Amino acid sequence: MVRPPALESWGPVHYDVIRSQAALGVPIVRFHQASLANGLEVVAELNDRAYSVATGFFVKTGSRDETAEIAGLSHFLEHMVFKGTERRDALAVNRDFDRVGAKHNAQTSEEDTIYHATCLPEYLPATFEVLADILRPSLRADDFETEKQVIIEEIKMYQDNPMMVAYDTSKEVHFDQHPLGRSILGTVESIRALEPGPMRAYFERRYSPANIVLAVTGKADWDAVVALAEKHCGAWKGGPAPRETVAPRGTCRFQAILREEDQQQTVVMVADGPPLESDDRHAARLLTMVLGDATGSRLYWELIDPGHADGVELSYQDYNNGGAFYTFLSCGPESTSENLRRVAGVYRRLMADGPTEEELDRARNKVLARLVIASERPMGRLMGLGYHWAYRREYHSVERELEIYRAVTTADLRRVLERWPLLPMTIVSVGPTTEVTPPAFWSSPQGELS
Repeated sequence: MVRPPALESWGPVHYDVIRSQAALGVPIVRFHQASLANGLEVVAELNDRAYSVATGFFVKTGSRDETAEIAGLSHFLEHMVFKGTERRDALAVNRDFDRVGAKHNAQTSEEDTIYHATCLPEYLPATFEVLADILRPSLRADDFETEKQVIIEEIKMYQDNPMMVAYDTSKEVHFDQHPLGRSILGTVESIRALEPGPMRAYFERRYSPANIVLAVTGKADWDAVVALAEKHCGAWKGGPAPRETVAPRGTCRFQAILREEDQQQTVVMVADGPPLESDDRHAARLLTMVLGDATGSRLYWELIDPGHADGVELSYQDYNNGGAFYTFLSCGPESTSENLRRVAGVYRRLMADGPTEEELDRARNKVLARLVIASERPMGRLMGLGYHWAYRREYHSVERELEIYRAVTTADLRRVLERWPLLPMTIVSVGPTTEVTPPAFWSSPQGELS
C-alpha cells in the first residue's frame, strides 16, 4: 500500500503532485461545475476511490429571510418537505429512502436549509429521485396542522434546555433588530399563527432553482450527475431570490434570566467576527482553537483544569455579510461572576500580547487533523463544497484548505483581534440566580481588571 505524503508536507509543493498520483494508488479528486437553464447550480467533487456518494440541495434561505410575523417558517417548511409530494406520501418518502439503504436528513440555520442523503454509488439514481421529489412538496393543509403541533413541542423541548435558551437569547440581544437575531424555531405564538398560504408563497419565492445549489461528493460519474439533475430538476421554475445583507453590529448588552429550577448557571457571550466573505475566517477559526478549544486551550487551562467551571468553549460562526464569536460557559451559580472575570482576563491578555507561535502550531494541527479526518468520507466533504459554492462561488480542495491554514501567521490572528475584538461583548446569563456581575471592563476593552 502506497501512502500519501505526510501531513506535515502537504502544501503548495505537493498540491499538483497529490492530484496526479493515480498510478501510485492515491485517489484522484475531480471538481466539476455546471448550471441548468433554470439557474440551478450543480457542483461535484468526485473520487473514484470512495465507497459511497453524498448529495445535497443547499437552499439559501433561513430565519434571517423571515419577518417577525412568520418567524420559524423556514424550519417549519423543512419539516413539511418530508410530509409528501404529488407522487409520495410521508410513508413512501421514508420507505423509498430505506429500500436502498440511503441515510437522509435535513437542517435549517439562520441562512440555509440543506437536504442531504448518502448512499452506495449504485443507488444514487434512486436516492436522488426521492431527494429531488421532496424538494417540490405538496404542502397539504392537513399535514400543516399536524406538523404545527410537532414544531410547538420541539420549541417547548428547547425551552427546557438552558443552553438553548441562553444561545437564542444571546443572538436576540446581540443582533437586536437585525434578522440574524431571530430564532430559527420561531416562537409558540408565531407558529400557532402561521397559515398554509404564507408558507406556499414563501416556498415559491425562496425555493426557486436560482436560489439552490446541488452538490455531490464521492463516487459518481459526472455526466450521470448532470443527467439526473436535468431529468428531475430541469422543470423547476422560479426567478432570483435576493436577500438583504446589512452588516450587523453587536449591542454588547448584559441580560440575566432567572430559571430557579436549574442547578447550574449557563452563560453565552457574543462578539462580532469576520463575515463569510472575508479571508480572515480561517484565522478566526484558528483563534478559537487557541482560546477556547474544549480539548486544551487558554480558557480550558484557566477555568476547566482548576475546576472553576464545568464547561467553557469559544466558537466562530460566519454569516452572509456578518460573523460572531460565541463563548459558552457553564458553572456553579456562586462562581459565575468570578468566571466571567477570568474569561475576560484571558481575552484581554491575548488581545494585548497576541498568541505565541507554539499556540498557533497546536491550533493549526488540530484544525488540519479534523479537516483531513472529516474529508475521508463523502459526507464530510459535502457541506463545505455546497456552502463555499453557494456563497463564494469557490471550490476549495482538501489540499487547498490545508495550504490556506498553513499560511496563517500570528500576525493574521493579531489582525483579526484588532478588527474584531473579543471585548466588549454581549453577555446573557441563564440560571438559578440573577446576581451576576459582568467584568468591570465588560463594556470597554480598554478598561482595567477588577
